[in-house]
Amino acid sequence: MNPTPPLLKIAFDPIYAHPLPEGHRFPMLKYELIPEQLLYEGTITPNNLFTPSACADEVVLWTHDKEYVQRLHQQTLSAREQRHIGFPQSPQLTRREFVITQGTIDCCHFAMEHGVALNVAGGTHHAFANRGEGFCLLNDFGVAANYLLKKGLAHKIIIIDLDVHQGNGTASLFEKEPRVFTFSMHGAHNYPFHKEKSDLDIGLNDGTDDKLYLSLLQNTLHTLLDQLQPDFAFYLSGVDILSTDKFGKLNVSIAGCKQRDEMVLAQLKAKRIPCVVAMGGGYSPDIKTIVEAHCNTFRAAKDIFSW
Repeated sequence: MNPTPPLLKIAFDPIYAHPLPEGHRFPMLKYELIPEQLLYEGTITPNNLFTPSACADEVVLWTHDKEYVQRLHQQTLSAREQRHIGFPQSPQLTRREFVITQGTIDCCHFAMEHGVALNVAGGTHHAFANRGEGFCLLNDFGVAANYLLKKGLAHKIIIIDLDVHQGNGTASLFEKEPRVFTFSMHGAHNYPFHKEKSDLDIGLNDGTDDKLYLSLLQNTLHTLLDQLQPDFAFYLSGVDILSTDKFGKLNVSIAGCKQRDEMVLAQLKAKRIPCVVAMGGGYSPDIKTIVEAHCNTFRAAKDIFSW
């Protein structure tokens, strides 16, 4: 019998596209449109998609405080906490976060088998152990990294956070965990205005363009991977670095954003480091721009890992 050929696995559930009040600034529709576009153009087939279950509380509690998780389940977040998160609480929203988190954990197993796996949502890097903020309730990379460590499936993990906003929750979670290296390259003058301390932070000036962005990333990532020699990577591929983004303040083109994804994935593949990718943020006024930039991440993964 021939071995099963590698397959690009992608976590997705319709619950990702959570209904929001009319006029809400978060582009929730993108979570429906990304898999639709990839299927329509033939980049993927339904066989590439899998539906996660909800992550068990036991696993979430390896990262998040018990009292906070209970309040998520009991729908007892205060009005102030909900404002910090940016979404009104609901049982469906809580379940969504637990499903996204399990999707990232499941992707870890697929990445170890096939080199890379992607979550259509995730990258919820503003969630702290005891609170959520910035459209993030649970920190899916944090939960998944602690899962790998707890299960002995990885021993040195790098989190490559290239969303335009600093991964403050992730930095806080792993501040005293030497087995997880947090690297965040983000807008220096952007949310969150109080930055936490990642293992490596690169704050970019407003207006940073393709050339500077890509050269900084190329040199930094090459050095980091050589020095750290991680055995697992998480990659947050936010598309809010685009020049069209309402909140990003950078000047990166769609082509430059795609080159970024190709650069990260090619370096990880060359060093045989399994990688889980989550989409992170993107707030361009035209939803088509957001979807196209995110779809480029999936196209890059397919091309580089030769499916």
